[in-house]
Amino acid sequence: MARAKRSKTFRLGGIYERRSRDLPLHAEVAEVEVDNPLGLDPGEKIIALRSIRHDPLGRLHSHHQIDEAQYRGGRAFQNDWEKAERGPQAVDPSREYVDGTLGREPVTESQRQAVLRLNRIERELGTDGAALVHDVLVLGLTMEQVGERRAVRSQRWNDYFSKRLQECLDRLAQVYGFATDGGTTSPPGAKAL
Repeated sequence: MARAKRSKTFRLGGIYERRSRDLPLHAEVAEVEVDNPLGLDPGEKIIALRSIRHDPLGRLHSHHQIDEAQYRGGRAFQNDWEKAERGPQAVDPSREYVDGTLGREPVTESQRQAVLRLNRIERELGTDGAALVHDVLVLGLTMEQVGERRAVRSQRWNDYFSKRLQECLDRLAQVYGFATDGGTTSPPGAKAL
């Protein structure tokens, strides 16, 4: 009787292979190259998985629909929005006063600078562009959802919003210093958003 062949053992790519093999159900991830936190050489990179499920900017970047400068400009906008959002808040008179509570946090210099940059961006993008960037980068809406909010539901409008978003991301990249005035271009072979 012939012996059954033993299957080869599963070998990892390297001793420090830490990528997950089991992803949650309905996970949407993209590979991204990041600095190795355990690397001995400076600048050593590893491949990590980034969730793009609720990240429209990450999804556009992973599908090569926007370039690196547009991506970094969008992330800088999101960072400024998060800083500015923590600013001064109104006192709610309906809440019960509790003795010993700390007062409101004062506005920091970084928050003030973030608000100034956001005001400049709103002037540069215009009302419609600023609203579109807010809908996509802050609220996380898709182009279809943006169209529904504006009561226009056709592919032509989705294409228009996609093109306008790319123009706004180009302008964000210029404002934040990730691109020059010559403008960024979409990567070769990039499709509409």
